[in-house]
Amino acid sequence: MRFPSSLVISLLLLGSSACKNAPPEPESNPPSAAPSASTLAPVADTPKAETATPAASAAPSASAASAIPAPPDVAAPPADAKKTASGLATKVLKKGTGKDHPVDTDRVKVHYTGWTKDGKMFDSSVPRGEPTTFGVSEVIKGWTEALKLMVTGEKRRVWIPAELAYGKQPQMGAPSGDLTFDVELIDILKPPTVPDDLKNPPASAKKTASGLKYRLLTTGKGKDHPTATSRVTVNYSGWTLDGKMFDSSVARGTPATFSLNQVIKGWTEGVQLMVVGDKARFWIPADLAYGDTAKRPGAPSGPLVFDIELLNIQ
Repeated sequence: MRFPSSLVISLLLLGSSACKNAPPEPESNPPSAAPSASTLAPVADTPKAETATPAASAAPSASAASAIPAPPDVAAPPADAKKTASGLATKVLKKGTGKDHPVDTDRVKVHYTGWTKDGKMFDSSVPRGEPTTFGVSEVIKGWTEALKLMVTGEKRRVWIPAELAYGKQPQMGAPSGDLTFDVELIDILKPPTVPDDLKNPPASAKKTASGLKYRLLTTGKGKDHPTATSRVTVNYSGWTLDGKMFDSSVARGTPATFSLNQVIKGWTEGVQLMVVGDKARFWIPADLAYGDTAKRPGAPSGPLVFDIELLNIQ
């Protein structure tokens, strides 16, 4: 049996303390939104913001053509596999070309195939032809530990004991017991750095009548500005004034698309000042964001800072 990719990604998230402690997704996010529990699109009370899922839509059941045969050592790691203190065993199948290892705050792009101990493949991104992207600290413990051992370009076989996977008893259709994965690390996606002028906008920042402050980071080549009802595609990152990044399409690796009349006031006003190709930093007062006390569970409160890149006006 093969699990739909969207289910497997959700299952990978199970047991992650980072995911459990993160704020819930806003009700505005569609079912296809990225599964990270920390996702917070910059939307108003009744928005319909769109973000792409990091996994493909539900995949059909595996067929003989798409099923990848289990490796001969699927049931148990060979003598040359390296074992960690947690019980995780790994073996490098192909050396990578990168030098850096992923850390908890990174997102990674991977190809993977998973088998149960008896050799049944329960999911694979390989037949779908689409790598999967997710946060290092958002997945099951065995994945988090294994990913930190890898470098870009590396392919590694990972034997994960049940206690570092989904446990010995199946839950939500997840495979139970010990599992074996082949994982290829395609890319490491670093989170955006915290702006050095987060708390203190420079003298060069412009201020509008509403109290919104902004400065241009990159000048675009577009000529037209969006209107208050335009539909736009952007990349963005948002921080609270204490330097906490609460959301980022950049970190997810997927731009967001939404209408400007469906987002917080600071966004509606600010994005209209931009042309395609512009990247700007906005200091948004609380009354133009979610307020000093956010009404929506999980939404950030107080003044916020966003870096926004306008990619397209529809």
